[in-house]
Amino acid sequence: MKWKCAILDDYQDVALRMADWSVLSDRVEVTAFQTHVEGEEAVAAALRDYDIVVAMRERTPFPASLLDRLDRLKLLVTSGMRNASIDLAAAARRGIVVCGTGSSSEPPAEMAWALILGLARGLATEQRAMREGGPWQTTMGADLYGSTLGLLGLGKIGGRMARIAAAFGMKVVAWSQNLTANKAEAAGARLAASKEELLAESDFVSIHLVLSERTRGLVGAAELAQMRPSAYLVNTSRAPIVDRDALIGALRAGRIAGAGLDVFEQEPLPADDPLRSLPNVLATPHLGYVTRGNYGIYFREAVEDIAAFLDGTPIRQLSS
Repeated sequence: MKWKCAILDDYQDVALRMADWSVLSDRVEVTAFQTHVEGEEAVAAALRDYDIVVAMRERTPFPASLLDRLDRLKLLVTSGMRNASIDLAAAARRGIVVCGTGSSSEPPAEMAWALILGLARGLATEQRAMREGGPWQTTMGADLYGSTLGLLGLGKIGGRMARIAAAFGMKVVAWSQNLTANKAEAAGARLAASKEELLAESDFVSIHLVLSERTRGLVGAAELAQMRPSAYLVNTSRAPIVDRDALIGALRAGRIAGAGLDVFEQEPLPADDPLRSLPNVLATPHLGYVTRGNYGIYFREAVEDIAAFLDGTPIRQLSS
């Protein structure tokens, strides 16, 4: 009897074309889910007959309460080598092997710049006017050259952001809890004395931090109040790093010029969510890592993970 494998959240219906799944065909029966399964009850019902699950990033959480209900689950593969929505300790207790895949840091940086450029030049507003036959030239763009980019986080993605900013002729300041002046300088940035200083002097603030207890709610009402009314906030990292209600309030009141958002606390974002309709928000449906190159890595290595597991030699295992 074949093992049953579910691929979750294959929104673009590409998972089975991005890798050679035929190498598993004599041992595994694969089903791809194109629509998101929302809620623990629904996920438990949908996956109860599957031995292997391939999850896309953190789109579907796997807390202990869900893992306890998936009696057949033996292997859980996630794209990327980190997934905060999987309870790794609970998986280990149940004997579920959790494996990851490689990932590229270039696409998220490119997405952040797409949002920065879109905000700076009012692209959504102007493109909509062009399509609808509206007025010609209604916005006046913000200059990148000579402006300041503030980076909350200066790891692999933040470092790439700093190098690209230099090409635009921007000044770069950075801050995180553990960042040193030497590391900032090596990346082409100046270390801000504090989070508040960075927010106060930046024309564009871009977030590139891992979500943790230290970073959850890092940017709230007090922090947004430090930003200039002409400044923009971009978040392509994790939504809970920014206090959602505080951000909506600041955007509605015009306390900041706008926000570019690629991540949300609930995904897909509900149709009536204000972040879909606020005129000073440029929102995209979590596209940061969604590129042909990244998907090729994810699914090719997912196939490798499954094959290695079935051969009794799991690779790229994650542990708590």
